[in-house]
Amino acid sequence: MRFQFEIQQDGMTVESLLREKWRLGRKLVHELRMAKAVKNQDGAPLKWNEPLSKGTVLHFSMDVPKSSYSPAKRCEIKIRYEDDHILIVSKPKGMSTHPNDEKDRNTCMNHVMAYIREKGLAYAEHVHRLDQGTEGLLIVAKHPIAKSVFDRMIEEKSIIRTYEAEVEGIIKENQGTINAPIGRDRHHPTRRIVSKAGQPAITHFKVVERKKHTTVVHLHLETGRTHQIRVHMAHIGHPIVGDALYRAGKTETGDYKLHAIRLEFEHPFLNKRIVVKDQS
Repeated sequence: MRFQFEIQQDGMTVESLLREKWRLGRKLVHELRMAKAVKNQDGAPLKWNEPLSKGTVLHFSMDVPKSSYSPAKRCEIKIRYEDDHILIVSKPKGMSTHPNDEKDRNTCMNHVMAYIREKGLAYAEHVHRLDQGTEGLLIVAKHPIAKSVFDRMIEEKSIIRTYEAEVEGIIKENQGTINAPIGRDRHHPTRRIVSKAGQPAITHFKVVERKKHTTVVHLHLETGRTHQIRVHMAHIGHPIVGDALYRAGKTETGDYKLHAIRLEFEHPFLNKRIVVKDQS
């Protein structure tokens, strides 16, 4: 792992950067300290409690563990964005985000690892997941610091994720919010249901097109429950087109129409706003 970071304010220390700004865990901070991973431009280790001037460039260098995903023969997924810290890839419909056993070699992360290995790297870990039937943008961390920081950003909802879905029926409202807790369906191994005993779940939707028998909506999630969009849209009587698990009619291809189309966030390492879109 090698990257640079420019201090954005006078008086910040390495310690405050790692613990307060990036809020890294104790174990990772300890590993960085033991590895003397933070140096100045001359390659000399920095004192962690020494105040630094705005514009100071920190040089990070540390060995990272190898990810366990077996690489596919070649990467057959599209890379939508890349820097020293993350990849944003377009996961195809019908492909799992990650393998569930050693025999599974055709998941998104297997293809990512083929790309990573081609670049002479060894670490790649997904920051969030997409259902197998959902296509679109997926963030992959390229080193453990990025993994830790972006995991927290997902938890704190500071990454704006926009989905597009085509749902059955005509939604009359131009926009709305679905606030309904989601839990497991005791009568089905994978299905989720709206349940008073479930976890809080909030979905915002906005109508972007009304067709003859269906409606296209854009959706934002305040929470990240399993199948959240699928459950919530079915709950209000507008299941996603093709989503037979949630009682929609089947399509000819057997697919359902849900696409993670946009990601927007303040990049914690580059100090700039990033917007990435996925084109169908």
